[in-house]
Amino acid sequence: MKNFLIVGGTKGIGRAVVENLSSQGHNVYALARHAPDFALPGVQFRTMDIVSDDMGSLQLPEVLDGMVYCPGTINLKPFKSVSDTQILEEFQVNVLGAVRVLRHTLPFLKNSSFTPGIVLFSTVAVQQGMPFHSSIAMAKGAVEGLTRSLAAELAPRIRVNCIAPSLTDTPLAERLLSSPEKKEGAAGRHPLKKIGNPSEIAALASFLLSEDASWITGQIIHMDGGLSSLRL
Repeated sequence: MKNFLIVGGTKGIGRAVVENLSSQGHNVYALARHAPDFALPGVQFRTMDIVSDDMGSLQLPEVLDGMVYCPGTINLKPFKSVSDTQILEEFQVNVLGAVRVLRHTLPFLKNSSFTPGIVLFSTVAVQQGMPFHSSIAMAKGAVEGLTRSLAAELAPRIRVNCIAPSLTDTPLAERLLSSPEKKEGAAGRHPLKKIGNPSEIAALASFLLSEDASWITGQIIHMDGGLSSLRL
């Protein structure tokens, strides 16, 4: 049994990660801005805004064996319409939020007797240029740089990896998948002709936290239906 912190653990991919780890019998600390509408064995919820609240108030066990940072944004606009405020908001949630959590949790991760794992999230739009994605691609590109830099700095004690999904069926993406026609169109743009499933991505995140992934660090893993590398 291990101790894991999942940030953004009440919806979408984060919730799926919490459910996956709970089903394996681990202790899970799920952090989010809003209280959850579900309960699971071994899961303790904490309510906090990681961008503005004092991280020092976050009480955690003395030992953490892994951390997953799931918060993200989807604000698609033409570049000419992207304001400075929007760019800063994207960086606050995707980059600075992750940095604040990492600063707070590293001492607890260093107490682990295993090789603890950190999992961050990017997007296929960093690897595959897409119109209207400039602000989120900039922010998630910073997350990818952070992943590689921290993986080098924390090796061999702590592993750091990043998952870069394509469009996934989560509450965050509901505006883009609000009808059967939109879902079919989104699926058709991927070589595997489907959109992402939160439980599949959660399974990868859980694997990256496990000892079975003890030789994996510094990787940006493209779980994107082949979109970033295949042309059919």
